[in-house]
Amino acid sequence: MSLVLKNVVKKVGSETHIYDMSVELEDEGFNILLGTTLSGKTSLIQLMAGLEKPTSGEIWFRGKNVTTVAVQKRNVSMVHQQFINYPSWSVFENIASPLKVAGLTRATIDERVGSIAEMLKLTPMLGRNPNELSGGQQQRTALARALVKDSDLILLDEPLANLDYKLREELRDELPKLFTDRGCMVIYATSEPEEALSLGGHTVALHEGQIVQYGNTSKVYRDPENLRAGKVFSNPPINIVPVSMRGGKIHLNDLVSWPATESQKHLDDGDYKMAVRAHHVTPVQPQGHSVNIQGRVLVTELSGSESVAHFELDNQTWISQSHGMHGNNVGDLARFHINIEHCLFFDPAGNRITA
Repeated sequence: MSLVLKNVVKKVGSETHIYDMSVELEDEGFNILLGTTLSGKTSLIQLMAGLEKPTSGEIWFRGKNVTTVAVQKRNVSMVHQQFINYPSWSVFENIASPLKVAGLTRATIDERVGSIAEMLKLTPMLGRNPNELSGGQQQRTALARALVKDSDLILLDEPLANLDYKLREELRDELPKLFTDRGCMVIYATSEPEEALSLGGHTVALHEGQIVQYGNTSKVYRDPENLRAGKVFSNPPINIVPVSMRGGKIHLNDLVSWPATESQKHLDDGDYKMAVRAHHVTPVQPQGHSVNIQGRVLVTELSGSESVAHFELDNQTWISQSHGMHGNNVGDLARFHINIEHCLFFDPAGNRITA
């Protein structure tokens, strides 16, 4: 059995932080809570840990109703984005603290701390205090303390958010390996779509305290069921523009249209919202079916590996993302190519239209 939310609602005063929510999370692999600030990620983490109680509804974990079970009576570990370590204790003492509370023998503590420290490359730092460590080493210490306890449930609330890019990449690659064969359930909250994709597993896409989609991470990304899920799982933001279907052709405006592809012929005549991710709008013509558009460049962002351009077409702001360096001057009229095979279509209410 996994962790199950049954009609869970959380209100604080007159404000609703979590709306009526029911979901059964997977027992194996990562469960990602993906959403922007104020989407409900931290509120859910606190409810799952037992730090907060739902206003209504139930929380079940592995077949038991734990809604009213205090956090002290649950075998749960948490890691926050802040480096929460005891500053006057050594790294060894920080990692060992939950084992001492559990009353384990010194020999058992030494063995388990040594093993987890080796796994997280902390062995040379065991005698140091946290203020002598780098940010990445401090977060490794917090992770080690969570892992050494052998908890049934491990909750990670944006644990890499305060690290620099290189450290985030390093720890992100290591995290799935750390939890392999540990027999615990892992829930990971993040606001970064790339992080969700790299960790895999299953993703809960959240928007303003509501689940907008849940499922296999790659499927939620590839096949958003509604516009809100598409927006949550896109960085840069997904392009959303009005289009119409008339006589077997899709019309973006009076000048740009194309014959419906095989995957688009199911659309009835009428008005739709079309969504296309930024990396399918490029300055270089892609393979397959594409259409050309021209827009006035508003902003350009260049790095060593990719180019991002914001441009305006028909009073709509578009975003293009492409590999390599493709410089455009602000104010230029530039040509871009839409890969029409990757366009997604939604009804006026924002629900996905599929064959």
